[in-house]
Amino acid sequence: MIEIDKYSEIKRLLDKATLDYNRFEFIELDPVQIPHAFSRKEDIEIAGFLTATISWGQRKSIIKNAYFLMDLMDNTPYDFIIDADKSDWNRVSQFVHRTFNGNDCLFFLQSLKNIYQNHGGLENVFNAGYEINNSTFESLKHFRNIFMSINHNERVGKHISDVNSNSTAKRLNMFLRWMVRTDENGVDFGLWKKISPAVLMLPLDVHTGNVSRFYGLLERKQNDWKAVEEITTVLRLFDSQDPIKYDYALFGIGVNNGIK
Repeated sequence: MIEIDKYSEIKRLLDKATLDYNRFEFIELDPVQIPHAFSRKEDIEIAGFLTATISWGQRKSIIKNAYFLMDLMDNTPYDFIIDADKSDWNRVSQFVHRTFNGNDCLFFLQSLKNIYQNHGGLENVFNAGYEINNSTFESLKHFRNIFMSINHNERVGKHISDVNSNSTAKRLNMFLRWMVRTDENGVDFGLWKKISPAVLMLPLDVHTGNVSRFYGLLERKQNDWKAVEEITTVLRLFDSQDPIKYDYALFGIGVNNGIK
């Protein structure tokens, strides 16, 4: 059994860092600003999901390309995926972000169309998986199964994390944080009410992983789902109802203090 006392000093440090970094000003430098440009629930969900999908590499590039993708969809993502005609799909096929190319983008938009037309929308799909055993793992697993259920080229699968293959699912966990976590500071949206913030998993990446190991919160050497479970278990000792608020602290400390 993990003892909270051994982490008491680190918890105080992370609590302070969370207050420092979980602020509305954070939005100005983070891809979460893209879904914040919308007010309609479905637009926020779709903009958030697509932005999270391309959230690797330099943040400036992510933000620039995400805004470009929104422009390609006439800044009405929900209406676009539902009503797009052939010329609209052709326009979107020019989108590229690193290895995420136009064909990948088209598949993602067409899969989202299937989800909203035939499965009740993104929230409903994630909820359906969560209700299997009240776990984020099952939610992510179910979502991927539905998302990949339309005809697709096998290469596109690398852009949607598979927790069954021990992936960290960093971008999907970040998207869930945006949608699920209620944030009085206005960074995360808290739109989805059926999934509890208590079951969210850390969006583990290089920064959060390195900081977690630096402070002795994570022993596993590789970043994978087992590491996600390990670090999230520790964070739940710090706050059982909102453990992923510490994502701000771990990421902010990593970026600003240069922990490697």
